Amino acid sequence: MEVKVTTRKWGSSIGVILPKKIVEQNKIKENEEITIELKKRPLSGEMFGRFPRFKGKKTAQELKDEMRKGWD
Repeated sequence: MEVKVTTRKWGSSIGVILPKKIVEQNKIKENEEITIELKKRPLSGEMFGRFPRFKGKKTAQELKDEMRKGWD
């Protein structure tokens, strides 16, 4: 099951609020220990520079032209 929630400041910690529907479906009770899998969506600025550069130093236009060959 996947649900998107927003983090909120709670004292000196960060917390999330689970929607009522999720709580009811999973029969989650107060003070019950649960496990949450975290997946953070990377921001575009964090993605910049993570991909290896192409050998040959082609321009973006040259790469687009190569990809489009045969589409005509």
